[in-house]
Amino acid sequence: MTTGNTPVSKSFAMKRIKLVFVGEVKAPHYAQASRHYLDALERACKVEHVLCRDGRENKDPAMRCRKEGQALLAALGPKDWVIGLDEGGKTWNSKTLAARLNRLFEDPGRAPCFVVGGPFGFSPEITARFDERLSLGPYTLPHELARVVLLEQLFRSTCILSGHPYHHE
Repeated sequence: MTTGNTPVSKSFAMKRIKLVFVGEVKAPHYAQASRHYLDALERACKVEHVLCRDGRENKDPAMRCRKEGQALLAALGPKDWVIGLDEGGKTWNSKTLAARLNRLFEDPGRAPCFVVGGPFGFSPEITARFDERLSLGPYTLPHELARVVLLEQLFRSTCILSGHPYHHE
């Protein structure tokens, strides 16, 4: 099976996705949706899920971003291909994300690592570490909802790549 010009892997059991998020999801509806899609994604591939402490003790948004940026940087490894969720990033449809994810799965030296910041975004230190920027669309989303959308799209990507009927056309 292929997606465009990209050969598709049938088994993702040995494939790994890393997720690095700032703070716990507090709203119960977002927490439930996040857990649902994270569980589904974990059935499709290996998922390393890292939660970094938010910088809420800092009242100054710039200081908060800097503190969160330091925590995010500490969570990243040298083999992580860092894709930061950023409103200025590229927008991909579901099939494009699946194809991109498949290419990263096939690279033995790198692993896809998706980073979602806190409510005030990212510090320049963490954005400098991004290998790519991904936008979920032209609108601004609460960071907790952005997590849900990202998790659903990553699960959808694994379904596209494996031929699972979750994504139907």
